[in-house]
Amino acid sequence: MAVSPSSSAQAARAAMATRLRDLMLDARIDGKELSARCRWHPSKTSRILSGKSLPSESDIRSWCTACGADDQAADLIAASRAVELMYQEWRKLHHNGMRQVQEDSLAQYTSTATCRAYVSNVVPGFLQTEAYATALMRSITDFQGTPDDVADAVAARLERGRLLHEGNHRFVVLAEEAVLRYRIGDPETMAGQLGHLLAVMPLPSVSLGIIPFTARRRIWPLEAFYLFDGQEASVETLTAGINVVQPRELADYHRAFAELAGMAVHGARARALITSAIAALG
Repeated sequence: MAVSPSSSAQAARAAMATRLRDLMLDARIDGKELSARCRWHPSKTSRILSGKSLPSESDIRSWCTACGADDQAADLIAASRAVELMYQEWRKLHHNGMRQVQEDSLAQYTSTATCRAYVSNVVPGFLQTEAYATALMRSITDFQGTPDDVADAVAARLERGRLLHEGNHRFVVLAEEAVLRYRIGDPETMAGQLGHLLAVMPLPSVSLGIIPFTARRRIWPLEAFYLFDGQEASVETLTAGINVVQPRELADYHRAFAELAGMAVHGARARALITSAIAALG
C-alpha cells in the first residue's frame, strides 16, 4: 500500500508501527532477532517499523508470537483493519468489479443528512445520468484493468439519485466550471447530463453552485472531496479514496468548502453557465 497523502492515515500507520516497536522493546529483542524469529528479511521489519509498509494480518500474528504477546494479536489486527479503511486503493476495491463499492457507498449516503460535495473533474455520482455514469465508469474500468461489471455498477450508482427525492437528505454541491466542459462520453451524453443538472437545481434537497473560470481564487482548485455531515471527509485521488476522520483535518476541509462556496455562483448565473456549456457542444 502506497504512503497516503492524508496525514490521518499516516498518523494511524505511525501509531501501528509504534505499538509493534513497543512489543519488541517489551520482549527485549531488536529488529534483527525479530526478523529471524519471523523468518523474513530484516528489511521487511524495517519497512514496517518506519510505517512504509502496513503488516498483513499473518505478519501481525507472527510478530506477536515472536514477542511472546499472542494475546495482543487480535487487537492489533483490528487496528490494522481500521488503518486500511482510511486509505483504500481503487484497484483493490474494484478487484471484483465496481458494483459492490457502489452499493456500499449508497449505505453511507443513506445515513447522511447533509452531503457537501466539491468536484473539480466530474459530476458527483448522485447527480449523474445513466449515459454519463456509463461513459465514466467504462473509462475507469479500462484504465484500472479491473473486471467489467459496468452495467451493474451504474445501476447501483443511480440508486443514489432517489435520495434527492426522499427522506430529509440535503446535497450541497460546488462544481468548478471545468466540470461542465470536460467531455465525458459523446456530445449527446454531455448534453443530457448538463440538462439533468438544470432539471434538479429547483429541488429543495439540492444546492448547486458553479465556480466560474473567471472567479478570483481565494483557494486553488482541489481534488474532489465529499463531506458527510460533520463526521467524515472522503477525498478522491487517481489511485485511492482517502477517508479523513481526524477533527483537525475535517475542520480544514469544511473551511476549504466554505472558501470555495464564496467563489461560486448560484441560481440564474449558474444556469447560464450550464446553458452556455450545452450550447458549446454544437
